[in-house]
Formats: sequence, C-alpha cells, structure tokens
Amino acid sequence: MAMSSGPLLIRQLQGAAAAIKTYFNETAYLPCQFINSQNISLDELVVFWQNQEKLVVYELYQGKEKFDNVDPKYKNRNISFDEENWTLRLHNVEIKDQGDYQCFIHHKGPKGLVPSHKMFPPTKLLLSANFSQPEIMEGSNSSSKSYRNLTCSSIQGYPQPEEMYFLLTTENSTIKYSTTMQKSQDNITELYNVSISWSYSGFHDTTNRSIICVLCVSEMCLFSKPYDIAPVPPKTHPPPKDDILWITALSLVIVGVTVFFLVRWKRKKKQPDLSRECQES
Repeated sequence: MAMSSGPLLIRQLQGAAAAIKTYFNETAYLPCQFINSQNISLDELVVFWQNQEKLVVYELYQGKEKFDNVDPKYKNRNISFDEENWTLRLHNVEIKDQGDYQCFIHHKGPKGLVPSHKMFPPTKLLLSANFSQPEIMEGSNSSSKSYRNLTCSSIQGYPQPEEMYFLLTTENSTIKYSTTMQKSQDNITELYNVSISWSYSGFHDTTNRSIICVLCVSEMCLFSKPYDIAPVPPKTHPPPKDDILWITALSLVIVGVTVFFLVRWKRKKKQPDLSRECQES
C-alpha cells in the first residue's frame, strides 16, 4: 500500500457531538469517521473504541480482534466491525449502552504505535423503546353502581413518559382528566411500565360518551382504543294510583255499555215480526 514518508498526523474531527438514536434490542452503528486516504492496510493499524468511562468496547489489532484490553462487560457482547465504513456495530443494544463513544486509530510502525486518528467530539448514543398501546380496563373492585374504577396501562418503554391522561368525549365537548402516573422500572432491562387510574361516575348519563387514554413520550403520543359508554335510556314513570283507578273504572263502564247494547241487539234480532204475522192471518 502507498504510504507517505513522514509521520502520520492525528486527525481530530471538530464540531458538535453527533447523536445516534437506536431502538432497544436493535443494532447501533458507531462511526469512526476515519478517512483512509492513504489506503493503509488494517494489518498495519490498531483500531479501538472507548465509551464515556474510558472502557475499551472493541479492539481490532492488525486486522484481528483482540480481547486483552476489552472490558469484561463487552467481551460476551455481539459486536462486529464494518471495515468498508469504518463503523462499529453494537448488536442487541441495551438501555445501559447509552452514552458517548469515541474511536481511536494507531499506526504500527518500526518504532511502535503512533496515534493517527482520534474522533472528536465523541458520538452520543441515545436509546428508546416503544411503549405498548395504552389499554383501558375496568377494575374489579368497583363497589358501587354509581361509578367505575378505570385503569390505563402501558408497558416496556423508554424513556419515561412525560404525560399520561384520560380524554372524555361527549357530543358537545372533550375534557382532559390528569391523574398521578404510577411508574416502575425493570431492574434488568431498565424499561418502564406506567399506569393511571380514574373513578368515573358518569355512567348514568343519557348521552353517548367515549374515553381515550393518551400517553406522551418525547413529543410523540400514543392513544388507546376508545372505551365507549352507551347512553342510559330515560326512565318512564308509571301513572299515579288515582289515575290508574279512574282509567280502570272508565274501562269497566265502556265494557259494560258495550255488552248491554250487544245483548239488546241479539234479543231484538230473535223476536218474531208481529206485524207480518197479523197480515198473514
């Protein structure tokens, strides 16, 4: 490979730190930002990455992986080097992998290792995990028919949500109900589970209503399926007792009069025609 006769200069890239956003349990691509303009062979270089704690994440020593200097917590990780793009691939990233990463390159010459590249500023790795769709459930401990305990929950997300609330929509309005958000974080994955609760007492309204749960994380909001509440039909009041007696009596009178006229009509129909009999005699 063609090389310059003079010593290699350290290439320290200046500028604002680049942020790389990656989803939990996927692959993070950590650039080295090294421009190999002299086409130096990897067999002549030592390439390694450090995290913000100055722990060695990965080392490629003269074209071969070397684990002597790698921190123990990275030795069993699924890590690979992309030679074409001078990029480190950190697979199955975890929340604890967040932070700054920096690439260093040394050239191995006759007099030992000579620094040739230091990436600055370091790359900042940010992790996120999608929360599940919020779900509204009715609590089994609703002790009164006048209200129901509603709980909305969402699990396995990161970072922690900024806000979580209920929206009550009626025919004429939409009202927001904010309650205290309960949060818990898994000790291993560091992912969050969140929930809110609300005692709703409007189940006897006679209009259509719908309740939606909203979860907002990093300027993005997730919505639950609508929890629809059917209107309660208006109650029909029975007529007063006096009115019932009056209606009953009137009905009996009408029935009696009708029966009376039917009986008279039948009797009249059965009687012989006397005038006709006289004429015949």
